[in-house]
Amino acid sequence: MDVPLWLALIIVGWLGVKLIRPPWWLIAVLLLGGFLLADSVLAPAIDTVIK
Repeated sequence: MDVPLWLALIIVGWLGVKLIRPPWWLIAVLLLGGFLLADSVLAPAIDTVIK
């Protein structure tokens, strides 16, 4: 079964919010921080570390 990555991320995120119950400001900071890091000059360095 092939599940698109965006769908898997939505499901995992929804389950994490329901089970762990983090504060909403923390979710917003993580989403915004990840979005900003993905478009920064650090993106190639992060990509090589992850791979």
